[in-house]
Amino acid sequence: MPDALAPARVLVTGGAGFIGSHYVRTLLGAAHGAGPARLTVLDKLTYAGNPANLDAVRADPRFTFVHGDICDPALVGRLMASHDEVVHFAAESHVDRSIRDASAFVTTNVTGTQTLLDAAVQHHVRSFVHISTDEVYGSIESGSWPETDPLHPNSPYAGTKAAGELLALAYHRTHGLDVRVTRCSNNYGYYHHPEKVIPRFITNLLRGLPVPLYGDGSHIRDWLHIDDHVQGIELVRTRGAAGEAYNVGGGTELSNRELAGLLLKECGASWTSVVRVADRPGHDRRYSVDCTKIARLGYRPRRTFAEGLADTVAWYRTHREWWEPLVEHGASGLVPA
Repeated sequence: MPDALAPARVLVTGGAGFIGSHYVRTLLGAAHGAGPARLTVLDKLTYAGNPANLDAVRADPRFTFVHGDICDPALVGRLMASHDEVVHFAAESHVDRSIRDASAFVTTNVTGTQTLLDAAVQHHVRSFVHISTDEVYGSIESGSWPETDPLHPNSPYAGTKAAGELLALAYHRTHGLDVRVTRCSNNYGYYHHPEKVIPRFITNLLRGLPVPLYGDGSHIRDWLHIDDHVQGIELVRTRGAAGEAYNVGGGTELSNRELAGLLLKECGASWTSVVRVADRPGHDRRYSVDCTKIARLGYRPRRTFAEGLADTVAWYRTHREWWEPLVEHGASGLVPA
């Protein structure tokens, strides 16, 4: 059994992805203090996992990268045996892809999670933080979801994320595994794959290409900067309670049309760049999470959306070498997340 007072040996799944890599960079960064005793990233490196996202920490002696699949029980078992805590980001996450073919989402988000949970029980890990999404709640016309609201996912992606987190919480109740779940709102920031709406707008506009807006543009999302998301995850990992779920929101609700207007202004473009595209099937109208529970752990969003969006656009302007290989030059890219 690991010593609860010793610095943690942390296994991060999906740590080469957008949010996971930011978590890793933050945890190992000088500003974070002592940090973990050891941090291992396990990532399959699908199209959304980029080794370059981890370049900033490769020289850290505490860091190890393992190229592998969370659905591989032998590999997962070997890694779990030498770690105290798990932070589980690994997931298929693109809604439109899940609508076209949900099979990879079921495999990774459900079977992969189950493989990790089995190994965590077998090797008596200290805690298992499961990173989920507000999309598991479905859609809400008014007000905000508390963690006690039922889950009503409307896309195959959200359905598999709900299944994964319910399975994780079931392992807490059945096996006594210390599972903590976070349900975040829409993230934005650096190293975000250009298939998602904010980087899609930015990278298209920087190339002089049109940008897409689903339906009437009235869908509302709460936007969360990755700095604030990582803050929330760390509070849950270090101060959260076993068997509990915590909403993590950014406190900035915008319609997609409002978001488009801000992005156009930040990129120096006009509404003539916007192309209306058909709405996606089962498109949730509004997400809004109640963050009262995680606020008791000390959470509050620290990045204003205006500041965060300006920083994000500036990052994409100066890191074209990162995102240009990920987009098809000359393609319109009119399928947002």
